[in-house]
Amino acid sequence: MSLGKKVRLNRLFSNPSGNLFAVAIDHFTTYNMGLPTGLRDMRRTLAAIIAGEPDAVTMHKGIARTCWEPYAGKLPFIMQSSGVRPDDTAHEQLATVEDAVRVGADAFAVVAFLHGPTEAYYLRTVAECVREGERLEMPVICHVYPRDKDLKIIYEPEAIAWAVHCLTEVGVDIVKVPYCGDPVAHKQIVAQCPQPVVAAGGPKTETMQDALQLLADAVSCGVRGGTVGRNVWGNPETITGAVRAYRAVIHDGVAPAEAVKLVTG
Repeated sequence: MSLGKKVRLNRLFSNPSGNLFAVAIDHFTTYNMGLPTGLRDMRRTLAAIIAGEPDAVTMHKGIARTCWEPYAGKLPFIMQSSGVRPDDTAHEQLATVEDAVRVGADAFAVVAFLHGPTEAYYLRTVAECVREGERLEMPVICHVYPRDKDLKIIYEPEAIAWAVHCLTEVGVDIVKVPYCGDPVAHKQIVAQCPQPVVAAGGPKTETMQDALQLLADAVSCGVRGGTVGRNVWGNPETITGAVRAYRAVIHDGVAPAEAVKLVTG
């Protein structure tokens, strides 16, 4: 591994636990969710996130350029590059690895939806990003999600295993994938992947404890942390507390029932 890439990866995984907890604020356009309150005022949301002390934040290039300056050099950030949707109504690259280098990112994120008619397109896109990442010493993290025949995201162990292995084949540095819900199967998936695997935070859950439990279960399977979006900024009044609660679960092994007290405490 090149020195530049190693430096950036070490920044991301600098916590003594060896895990990564990142908060994602890259959902606004591509998730087609309308206008979520937690993502309308990015400066306010970022300030609340940073107050909780995550390890990194994932965002698009424009948000980095306009909102990240107060935190530049103080905390790693991951630049999202994809404008995609599971149903293939959008599958575009909105930024390049060079863009990530120019704004000082510590990693470059790309999304891939596998199975379905565009699977090869996504794998080719990821492979191109990996090639450019090697040239510029920029780690590539792929957010990968398998789909069913109706292009809906699925969580079956075999589908998750397929997705992880595909990303290993094309050479990404970090694989971000949903927790499959089966601890025995997921532990095997993680053990068979030569690269770090982190968990996706998943859809908005009914309770914060449910959200924390998902990450706790994933970490117990060997997952190296997670990237969480909606379950952090989904309630603008509890963002900082949610970040602290996730940190406690991912880095300190605090039980979700205890960590949830940090959300409003």
